[in-house]
Amino acid sequence: MDAPQPFSDREIAFLEALVAEGVDFLVVGLAAAALQGAPAVTQDVDLWFRTLPDPRLMRALTAVGASYLPPTASTPPLLVGAGTELFDVVVHVHGLDTFAEEAGRAARIRLGRVEVPVLPLARIIASKKATGRPKDLSILPALEDTLRAHRHTAGSDDPAH
Repeated sequence: MDAPQPFSDREIAFLEALVAEGVDFLVVGLAAAALQGAPAVTQDVDLWFRTLPDPRLMRALTAVGASYLPPTASTPPLLVGAGTELFDVVVHVHGLDTFAEEAGRAARIRLGRVEVPVLPLARIIASKKATGRPKDLSILPALEDTLRAHRHTAGSDDPAH
């Protein structure tokens, strides 16, 4: 599936480096929903990594002139440098299975020259419901409408899509 191009060339280069190095990651959250056609707006892109720190992640960051800052008592893990400003590191996603199980369900979305693994809409909805925060609950009708439209178009009853 191809998605609109919401990323800069530098951000695409970072995603390409992640894929080229074989880093296990998923695009999650509202950015993942927007890439699948949901009418959602977000200011960042959440990336869920299987392992932090991963030597392959470090190589991908180095390839684009960026780096990883481990978490401290007062800060989450951070990606800093060229092309990584848009991306946030997610260490836990509420209401979901293990990273491996969710990665096995991933949708593949083409961004420029690279396909990235994206958490499917049904799983994003499950996560938003599990958090229970008002901002997450308020977007549910739009996400559910988008999921119904996908299922209608595909003729699918598969809850993962």
